[in-house]
Amino acid sequence: MSERIILHKNNRFEVSLWAQDEESGKLTSVGASHALNAYGLLLAGLGSCTTDILLVYAMNHGLDLKEVQVELDYERDYKKDCENCEKVKEYSEYITMELRFLGNLTAEQKQKLFQISRLCPIHKMLKNGVEVRSEMKKE
Repeated sequence: MSERIILHKNNRFEVSLWAQDEESGKLTSVGASHALNAYGLLLAGLGSCTTDILLVYAMNHGLDLKEVQVELDYERDYKKDCENCEKVKEYSEYITMELRFLGNLTAEQKQKLFQISRLCPIHKMLKNGVEVRSEMKKE
């Protein structure tokens, strides 16, 4: 599986996003915003992946899950980390995710959904790390 997006950010920090349509292969605009920074986009990706996997699981297992609400927060102590920024090899940072399941569900079903939420591929990628291969685009 691959996913392609193009992100443009101007000097007013407004973000424009394009994503490749799965059927046509064409890039289509998915919106513009200046409310999301890089961390917000990361959280949005994690939240979207988590809700997708939960909703699909619920559909496939006949659970009455009407909606999933995910609240995500990225935290890092910048002041502490940047006392010696040049020498810091690892930062103390974390993401908290609070899930809320709406629908006619038992406590056991909610617990199972919570366990399933950790199987989201983006969750695994963040937890285990992923290699990033960067190169400069030739003009």
